[in-house]
Amino acid sequence: MRLDKWLWAARFYKTRALAVAAIEAGHATLNGERAKPAKLVKVGDAIGVRRAPFEHAIVVKALSDKRGPAATAALLYEETVESRARREALAARLKAEPQPRFKGRPTKKTRRDYEKWLRSGEDD
Repeated sequence: MRLDKWLWAARFYKTRALAVAAIEAGHATLNGERAKPAKLVKVGDAIGVRRAPFEHAIVVKALSDKRGPAATAALLYEETVESRARREALAARLKAEPQPRFKGRPTKKTRRDYEKWLRSGEDD
């Protein structure tokens, strides 16, 4: 079975086109080596998938050329213990970091509040 088709069926990517783009960009490896989208995947192969900021190290348990529900897709692979521990540690660290106060462009109200705050410091 093709690598891009398997990644799509295992629900790592929403479309096969996204899976192909990720493989060509080097975000997915097969048995520790860079692979092309048409590379054949067999049961027992090790696949590495980088989806920022996380990295998955998985072992192929089954093959499927059809995309099914998430519960069925989870049966196609098994994530290594080390990979799961790294992902959980990174998720905890990201959650503990303070979030930026403003995301994107400020609203009119936010801008007015900021200008009001700036003007209040000029009177002192």
